[in-house]
Amino acid sequence: MVSRVRLYLSGDGQRLRHLQNDLTIGRVSPNTDKRQEQIIKVAAAQLSPVYLDKQQTVSKACSAIADAGSNGAEIVVFPEAFVSGYPDWVWLIPNSKGSELNELYQKLVASAIRVPDESTAELCKAAKAANINVVIGINEVNSETSGGSLYNSILFIDSKGEILGTHRKLVPTGGERLIWAQGDGRSLNTYETSSGKLGGLVCWEILMPLARNALYKKGIQIIATPTWDKSPNWRISMQHIAREGGVFVISVCQALRMEDIPDELGFKKLYPEGREWINHGNSCIVAPNGKIVAGPLEAEEGILYADIDLSEIIAAKRMFDVVGHYSRPDVFDQKNSI
Repeated sequence: MVSRVRLYLSGDGQRLRHLQNDLTIGRVSPNTDKRQEQIIKVAAAQLSPVYLDKQQTVSKACSAIADAGSNGAEIVVFPEAFVSGYPDWVWLIPNSKGSELNELYQKLVASAIRVPDESTAELCKAAKAANINVVIGINEVNSETSGGSLYNSILFIDSKGEILGTHRKLVPTGGERLIWAQGDGRSLNTYETSSGKLGGLVCWEILMPLARNALYKKGIQIIATPTWDKSPNWRISMQHIAREGGVFVISVCQALRMEDIPDELGFKKLYPEGREWINHGNSCIVAPNGKIVAGPLEAEEGILYADIDLSEIIAAKRMFDVVGHYSRPDVFDQKNSI
């Protein structure tokens, strides 16, 4: 697949790399019947937040939303905890360091989002102006109760600038449980948008078979997966899940450098000396046949694009429909076990 590279300036003056696929997935010949195609352009915004600065991070997100919209994308997905940063210190600082952890947690809560608030209003305004559906990872405050707990959430906004809903990560991973509360399965929803049925899971919760199955049963077509995992194994998992569900997967990770962490945050000194990248990114877009159609984008900020044909979802399900003709829910009924 041929790609061309284009460079743009975002609204805050930052130079972003845009990678555009020239070939549309599902087009096997120039004579393909256009009436059978359901082609849309999707985007994966592999960016770094302005760490623990909500206002600046939201501004950067709005610039990227405008860029993606101007390039014809109908859906743009941002990384996990993009507003306003993934708390990577959970893997570096022992829980016995209470004073340091308390200070960092206070900063994280202060830079988090309450849905809805002024930050979500800005994101909605940007989505409407760009006529694009937005999926963005956020640190979300439990504003419905104490205001002192956080969730690792995905915020969904449609192309009309309306909030469709949020999903809170069901199970934070390892040290993340010292930051984020567990989400509720009732937020496992799909949303009918102008560009297909959209939903999402955060990072490792997509490895939970029953969580995936819940979305498959709701007829999901495009799974957004904001993540912190940059590993080759993660990429393989995304390919498997796309093929398993017969869906498109948009996996988006932060591209975070050491220089993106403010010097006044003490945990920055705990990284190995001379390290340049905290997270290389490796975002990608995967088709229902398991093939990567855009990316992976490594060690740079940029926006990946792919033209995808939603009719390929039906083609993928001809041989394997995990919640259709290839489904056997009776295997969960132990009364029928031999």
